[in-house]
Amino acid sequence: MACRISELVLECHDPEVLARFWCEVLEFVVLGYEADGSVEIGPRAGFGGVQPTMILSRTDEPRKSESRLHIDVNATDRDHDAELERLLHVGARPVDVGQTGQESWRVLADPEGNEFCLLRARLQQL
Repeated sequence: MACRISELVLECHDPEVLARFWCEVLEFVVLGYEADGSVEIGPRAGFGGVQPTMILSRTDEPRKSESRLHIDVNATDRDHDAELERLLHVGARPVDVGQTGQESWRVLADPEGNEFCLLRARLQQL
């Protein structure tokens, strides 16, 4: 039997700010708060569903380097350009990581500078 991803954990300085941002990006809701200040967000169905939840875990440690893992997202109900505008409106910002301009994706960062990519393909909503 194989495993499946149930949660993604992102260490951050302000879980509340990132929870609002990622809830907007992914149409997630806040599922819970932990005593240590961490926030769990996910689809309305909650933990164990088709999509993994996301734990925004508070840390005071400075970010030491570029993350070796990043999130890719796809629009579900609009074209790529409209989704890019929406993401910029909710707080994403463009990031230059050496792309040529010919890529089919856009590199962005969340409010704490964590890179993610908006891919061109549109996916069906779950």
